Amino acid sequence: MSVNCLLRCTIRLERTHVATHLVQQRTLSGADAVNALRPFYFAVHPDFFGQYPREREVNENSLKRLNGYLENLQKRGSGSVQPTKLTFYVRDTKDSNDVPPDLLTSGFRSVSFILHTNDVLSTVMNVLKSCSLPVEHMKGLKTSTEASKQSAEAGVPFYRPIKWNKSYYTFTGFRDPEQELQQSKRVEPTLNLWLRNNEPEAGKKHTASIPRREELHRLKKELSLTFDLADIRWQRSWGVAHRCCQLQSLSRLSQQNPEALINLQGHTVVFADQSGMNSSGHVMLGTMDVHHQWTKLFDQLPSYRSLQQQTEWLKERISLLLGGTQVVHTERLGSVQPIAEHYSTLNTFHKNLLSRRLFLHPRSLQGLTMMLENDRSSPSLHEMGHFIIPTNCDPPKLQAFLQGHANKARECTHLKNQLEAEEEAVIKLCLHSLSLRSLSKEPSVSSSQMILCCKRLVEQRLPLMQGLHICISHFYSVMQDGDLCVPWDWKS
Repeated sequence: MSVNCLLRCTIRLERTHVATHLVQQRTLSGADAVNALRPFYFAVHPDFFGQYPREREVNENSLKRLNGYLENLQKRGSGSVQPTKLTFYVRDTKDSNDVPPDLLTSGFRSVSFILHTNDVLSTVMNVLKSCSLPVEHMKGLKTSTEASKQSAEAGVPFYRPIKWNKSYYTFTGFRDPEQELQQSKRVEPTLNLWLRNNEPEAGKKHTASIPRREELHRLKKELSLTFDLADIRWQRSWGVAHRCCQLQSLSRLSQQNPEALINLQGHTVVFADQSGMNSSGHVMLGTMDVHHQWTKLFDQLPSYRSLQQQTEWLKERISLLLGGTQVVHTERLGSVQPIAEHYSTLNTFHKNLLSRRLFLHPRSLQGLTMMLENDRSSPSLHEMGHFIIPTNCDPPKLQAFLQGHANKARECTHLKNQLEAEEEAVIKLCLHSLSLRSLSKEPSVSSSQMILCCKRLVEQRLPLMQGLHICISHFYSVMQDGDLCVPWDWKS
């Protein structure tokens, strides 16, 4: 669901004629429901959580569950629906003067509620009130049954993404929203029952994938050793077969034109949506690009390295001006920032700092980190301990904010480091105790959620998990190569 698509849908809905009062009926058309939830969509839409992969994915999954719930209510003759618990991270969309103090450091809040109503109107009201969003605009909505019928005939859904062929999701590595929606609608079983029902299928798929896994390991090792690569990664969660094809393509290029890959030495290669270099200095190879485009990129790598060196120099200068605070940028699954864009952001921020003299001791903020955002209006402190700073933030205001929140930032950073260390230890324990082939998690699963999940798995010691590839997620799924996705809060 993109913001542009949502805006187009909203504009189209606003052009329709709307009654001036709300009659006491308990029905609501699909079009009116979308219009009524407009403040909610703008507060929770995943596209606004670009720097927060965990919160973004939680909102994505919850939106799918909400849309499925609303669609079930619209079906003619549908009986009572299954109560559904949802969690959203809600952005503050008001002026900063009206924001409660507890929101100033995070920029959003977590809201959980249960949907148990049997009509669309009550559900919409429940969502808005649970998120502390205004409901005054509901007074002007048209709620007659005829309006619902007209909206259905007009083809205005809650949210209808383009329905691609299944092969599109296999090839691109994107998730199939229709498949995930169906999964979210199903009654969640216990982990033991789900394993009994799906372990045979996962075993067959894994057995079939073994030759491809071995070829993937061989190609990755061969290319890394031959060209002294730091690592080979993937931007998206493509399947083993697709990853093999990408490595085979790079291997063929190395055989046809080995000189072209000389400039790759020491770099991390990332197969991504587009070619270039990201803000971390990793070389991105576009999976849709041909060898000629890759070769052209390799020839440009000396220039990219020079730009990377300039970004590192800017980070050092900024750190000196801000008492030792380090600028960081975290690449996450499915999103990258080009090195040129990162340099431009750093350069703008550095010039802004030089415009006003700051009075910070060179090491007073040593050990703290910050991320820069172009689309943010005020600084905030993330729960993980790093500052989120607008590129054009007023320097004196920035100094006061950093000094005023330094102790809290250190506490959050210390807690994060403790959680990460505990998470690493409990993952190793889980791998050994359950004899798993691998254990990973999706970016949206927090360290505390992963720790809780792994501890429960160790306590249960389910024999059906032996020898499996497990990924901790928010829903159950059997992947194309036999990996199993298990929700972190699975039922026992």
